[in-house]
Amino acid sequence: MKSRRNFLKASALLGASITVNGCASAIAATTSPDKDRIARKTNKPIVLSTWRSGIAANEAAWKVLSSKGSALDAVEQGVRVQEADPNDQSVGYGGRPDRDGFVTLDACIMDHEFNCGSVAFVQGIKHPITLARAVMEKTPHLMLVGKGAEDFAQSIGMKKENLLTPESEASWKKWLETSEYKPVVNIENHDTIGMIALDEHGNLSGACTTSGMAFKMHGRIGDSPIIGAALYVDNEIGAATATGHGEEVIRVVGCHLVVELMRQGLSPQEACEEAVRRIVHKIDIRKKNIKELQVGFIALDKSGNYGAYCIQGGFNFAKYDNSGNVLIDSDHYMH
Repeated sequence: MKSRRNFLKASALLGASITVNGCASAIAATTSPDKDRIARKTNKPIVLSTWRSGIAANEAAWKVLSSKGSALDAVEQGVRVQEADPNDQSVGYGGRPDRDGFVTLDACIMDHEFNCGSVAFVQGIKHPITLARAVMEKTPHLMLVGKGAEDFAQSIGMKKENLLTPESEASWKKWLETSEYKPVVNIENHDTIGMIALDEHGNLSGACTTSGMAFKMHGRIGDSPIIGAALYVDNEIGAATATGHGEEVIRVVGCHLVVELMRQGLSPQEACEEAVRRIVHKIDIRKKNIKELQVGFIALDKSGNYGAYCIQGGFNFAKYDNSGNVLIDSDHYMH
């Protein structure tokens, strides 16, 4: 009897082992990632940038991405195109001045390892995005501003030059006739360029650069140089960048909000929509006229899915992936 009991016990344990191992194998078979399938589903490389001017910026970024270059190099090279374009009157060279006639620039950059660099209230430096990257890579700091940033730029070989073009100076002098400061919705069609990219290696990076609101108070800083507001990158989740009225973006730490919403399971499109609704709610609390304000977000996740949303109609963004470089009108809150 004892021998029989031992046999039955051993048989039961063996059966349980087979069952458990069988279940484990089945679970492993259904949950192990199919790397080839995932690779096919991931839309990479891809780059997104704000506004129509993003088409030209995307071309430069794509040259880097299509050569298996890094997203960080791509976003820097991409936005430098607009910084150097005198016809883009709210980025870099040719940017509209503040109310005192000074062109002041802001920019930030962020890579896939949470490295960040930022500059604000910089004058005479055509490529603040490259300066922001230098702050990230060559200093122990995250942000430099004003003369300190300019001195650092010169110390690494960046030259100072006059960025006020005759066209921007003329628009400033015209503004002086009334000196009325009232931000105009969608004047940002030549505004802050924000760019986010996913490279062949599966890494995300982003950049944002601007000359800020035209005819702003001297010293005003918007969201563009603020990590978490105008730009945020989390290589485990996704990236987002913003454009429009920076004060509204800062109030909700907009791009960090978008990325955190994606972390909670929302798609890039859903996250952008929820972030805009949060901003609209804050505007309502302050009893401001929403028709005078514009904010737009674009977002990208680790699989190359993307989304965009804004308060008013009129915001668009450029997308470049293996299907080509296209301009897309964003969905919007106000109808």
